[in-house]
Amino acid sequence: MTSSLFRGRPRRAKAHIRVRVTHAVLGALVGAGWLMLPLMTVATRRPVPATSPGTLADAAAPGQGGTSAADYVLPLIAVAAAAVLAAYGYLRRVRRTRTRTTPGTTLPGRPAPPTIADAERQARIALVLADDCVRTSREELGFVRERFGVGKGGAGSRGEAGGWARQGWGEKAEAGPPTADGTRTGAIPATGTATDTGAGSGTGAAHGGFETEAGARAAARAGTAWFEAETDADKRTRRKTEAEAGAQAAARAGAAEAPFETGTDADRRTQQETEAEPGAQAQARAGAAEARFEAETDADRRTRQEGEAEPGAQAAARAGAVPGAEPVDGIVGHPPQEAQHRATAEIEAESATAAFVHALRGAETELVAAFAMWRRYERGLPGEAGARRQALVGVVGRCAEAGRRLDAQAAALDQVRGLEGPGAGAALDVAEGRFRALAARTVAAHATLTALRERYAPSATDPVTGSVEQAKDRLLFATAHLNATRRSIDAADGDGTARNLRAAEGAVAQAEILVTGVERLAARLREAAALVPAALTGAEAELTAARHGRSRTSLATGELNARLAHADGVLAAVREELTGSLPYDPLDALRRITRAVERLDVGRSGVLDTAALLVARTSLDSADDFVTVHRGAVGPEARALLSEAARASATGTRTAFEADTAAREARGLAERDVRAHGTPYPDTTTIGLPGAVLGGILLAEDPDGGPPATFGGPATRGRRHVRAPG
Repeated sequence: MTSSLFRGRPRRAKAHIRVRVTHAVLGALVGAGWLMLPLMTVATRRPVPATSPGTLADAAAPGQGGTSAADYVLPLIAVAAAAVLAAYGYLRRVRRTRTRTTPGTTLPGRPAPPTIADAERQARIALVLADDCVRTSREELGFVRERFGVGKGGAGSRGEAGGWARQGWGEKAEAGPPTADGTRTGAIPATGTATDTGAGSGTGAAHGGFETEAGARAAARAGTAWFEAETDADKRTRRKTEAEAGAQAAARAGAAEAPFETGTDADRRTQQETEAEPGAQAQARAGAAEARFEAETDADRRTRQEGEAEPGAQAAARAGAVPGAEPVDGIVGHPPQEAQHRATAEIEAESATAAFVHALRGAETELVAAFAMWRRYERGLPGEAGARRQALVGVVGRCAEAGRRLDAQAAALDQVRGLEGPGAGAALDVAEGRFRALAARTVAAHATLTALRERYAPSATDPVTGSVEQAKDRLLFATAHLNATRRSIDAADGDGTARNLRAAEGAVAQAEILVTGVERLAARLREAAALVPAALTGAEAELTAARHGRSRTSLATGELNARLAHADGVLAAVREELTGSLPYDPLDALRRITRAVERLDVGRSGVLDTAALLVARTSLDSADDFVTVHRGAVGPEARALLSEAARASATGTRTAFEADTAAREARGLAERDVRAHGTPYPDTTTIGLPGAVLGGILLAEDPDGGPPATFGGPATRGRRHVRAPG
């Protein structure tokens, strides 16, 4: 076997050719000499000794020309040896040609089919690449829509963009199930502001929350349903009623039981969370949600429908509710003329970005199918070797189609954005506005995380450990590239403007994901703490039903007693944590309660369904955020599990446990991949560069970090090269 040192050494082809030519010439000369020997000895005259006549006759007999057969023996031997050597050399060259692995060598004949291991390797690479392309394209498309007026206006733009991103048009995707992108799948999260009320799948994920706390605001939201999902992220601490314990929590959880019995779609969680609240607030919010979803689920048409649905002041207030405006008593508005311009601008924005939205939907659909096929393959299905090979080919083909759809629209999106020309100024204003808002939110998130650590057990805040520090790192990187963008605009350097602005946008988007994760976790911990007492009550009721033989599956007496004893122990432990002096983890308490009762198979009440979905959504959002901000290091296994968790969460409460388990496992695999990957560019002096490469903001193709990731597939996503600002 050839040593690796010799394999790595460059071949000196010209030297080998000279040696072979020399050998051939020498061989020819030797052969010619052997052939000439008989002719050289014919004319030689020597004295002939006297012999007998018989001897003379015998000697003269072989040939009349003076030569005999013995004179030709040596030349014939030489010719035969030359033929043998030539044949050996030819066979050796053919064998070396077939086995040579030197780049550029063309193998004769039909290439051998790839092995299963090679096909698996190709499928893994294709899945990671396609998922990165979809996530990056969704991110940039959010900036494009905000640039066209959907979400203008400072802090409100964050909620607007995030609300549009999760307005539920993902449920209209061709394939049906949500994509692998966690809470923002099936939609287009502009900056990762998928806040705390989604189902984890993106299908109507925005419609579960952002509720206000006063009656006037609830009434205003009845007329401004479009903006209920688009409110500023600073209002995500809305659930004041979630902090209430006892009767209100029980009432709220109990009121959620009816919606779960008739349907568990994520778009109906708004009604579930509001029906238990007293008075006009619950009726107004529930009515707003019902009107919004009954009108039409297509987010691309909802703006126009809601602008024309109600006459008079309500229509004007709803159409004019620009996120950047200052609220007065919970009602945001502008004069009717400005509201009309606003509605027109949004319609134009929908038209300008419709092709890109359609391409992204198609890519997400293909990616969902590819991940589903890969998960089946990992489970050993199909079992036949040929079918397994075809399944891997299908995975690669689906990923290639997803990339092709995005590549086809990349040039058109660049033309619409115009970052190399007049469009750079407006795009820079959007990025800087979000950056300034994030700077303040990051400080608040640090204080929020400190308070959470004091109030709850360490396991409660583990999902967001380090998030604030990473957000600050991304903001430092964004600061450098925003400044470089300004300098490029002043110097009329269009290419530099586009490169640096895209790098800054990617960093701002990931910083927003990290900060939003802290805010969302704080809200959900409050919700879980308010729900634990009601969950304990519901669990006790189900234990009583199980003791009276109301389980849906027939269990042996010993098995039933064992499960009842386990459930009793879990509930007792949770009660002890509630009444103890030490902090506890409310989400983990809900997880233990629901799982212990689920084994009894009685048929959970609404409060336990609510608890199970809350836990699953939290795990799914946490895993999706982690994969998004570390996508430069996360492998295909974690992404595929995340896609499976999103599909399970979208199907209803009966699969909430599967969604929670898959999401937590996906988070664990992603963390393992990041630890194995290590820190890229450890010796760099560029601020924020390692985090940008680890997060997939830069593609790590050059010593300075490589080009920024942009909208497009594998062929176009690295079309803009970025230099580290100096």
